[in-house]
Amino acid sequence: MTVPPLFDHLDTADEDQLPRDTASQDVGFEASGGPGVDDDAHPAGTHPRLRAWLHVEPFYWTMRVVYVCLAAGAVFAVYINGVAEGWWRAWGEKPSVAATAPAAQPTPAPTVSSEAAMSGGYQIGPDGVLVRPAQYAADTYTKPELPEEAKENTERGAEAAAEHYLTLLIYSWNTGDTQPLANMSDPSSNFAKNHIANTQEMYTNGWSYGNSVTVQEVLRLEAVSSQDGTIPPNTVGVRFRVSANNGTRCKGQSIIVDDSEHSSTITLFMTWKDNRLFIIGGVVGV
Repeated sequence: MTVPPLFDHLDTADEDQLPRDTASQDVGFEASGGPGVDDDAHPAGTHPRLRAWLHVEPFYWTMRVVYVCLAAGAVFAVYINGVAEGWWRAWGEKPSVAATAPAAQPTPAPTVSSEAAMSGGYQIGPDGVLVRPAQYAADTYTKPELPEEAKENTERGAEAAAEHYLTLLIYSWNTGDTQPLANMSDPSSNFAKNHIANTQEMYTNGWSYGNSVTVQEVLRLEAVSSQDGTIPPNTVGVRFRVSANNGTRCKGQSIIVDDSEHSSTITLFMTWKDNRLFIIGGVVGV
């Protein structure tokens, strides 16, 4: 038996045959007239191919069902694969905020640098002040010792004491220790008080090192008259020509380096009092 293809279009011969079949069946129906017509008779106008398609054997019905199931399975497989690949959403699924919102990126934790902060080649300390180089630390400077000659109430003793006082000035600038300078100064000496105050102010948020002074020559050494009591007795004036170097100074995070030599004069007035020599005043000139 030949099974006609599914949904086969009518050819020209079929189209011509269809009116004739319909007409002949209509004639027979009218001739039989009324009751007694076979209820199993096919309806008028039914196409022969359609009737053949409906009256196939069970095997072919089974094959057709299998074809339909395979086609449906293929469509379902494409649908499942599309859901898995994210091509489309599953049936009835609503997009969630978590699915549509951009993934939040974790905030990177701040990294702690193992290197200390630097400025101008100097390390910045926890107090915000540049750290003083260890090789120039204050404890690398030795406190000057008063020479024996500076313990005599003579002009030579006054000269030695004045020279020693200069070394204490440099020591205080390089270390911040102003106590030895204060111990050798009369409390009324503005010259001494100004140097002590300047040193202490510098070391409040800074430091200094590399200062030096060298006595080149003694320009004047003589006793000073009391001048109506304004100058105490036993006072000797000593004037030096010196060469000075200001070295390196730090204030906060600012560095000043001055390694050049400066020539100037300095006059110190030394007074014998309480069996030792004190400074009662001084003048710095060019």
